[in-house]
Amino acid sequence: MALALSHTTINALDAYEQSVWWADLLGYHEDPDDPNEPGHEECMIFSPDGSHRLLLIEVEDAKVVRNRVHLDLRPTDRPRDEEVERVLALGATVEQDCRTDDGRGWVVMADPEGNEFCILRSDDERRAAGDIP
Repeated sequence: MALALSHTTINALDAYEQSVWWADLLGYHEDPDDPNEPGHEECMIFSPDGSHRLLLIEVEDAKVVRNRVHLDLRPTDRPRDEEVERVLALGATVEQDCRTDDGRGWVVMADPEGNEFCILRSDDERRAAGDIP
């Protein structure tokens, strides 16, 4: 027996605002036949090719401690450091900078409600460093 990943869920104080923020971050979109709206307690967004879904669910309690699960994100069209700057401009914060002097490493960031995620190096950066063929 095998399981297939249906979607990734993130708890939110404001599911709609978080769905807009994450859609901007990831280039995702909502279902035009079932749009997300302010006040919705559950908001789903979809990857451009529809292969991944992110569900934002409204909860009453604010995030207090570090996430047990988080997303590791790899830029597809720019280097890691440029992506970190773009994400900061969207309203994220840096929680921990794990970049190393040799250009490797990642940056732990948080969305506007404090949910952590990491920005990794792009595949081009990894290839240039000899980390992948």
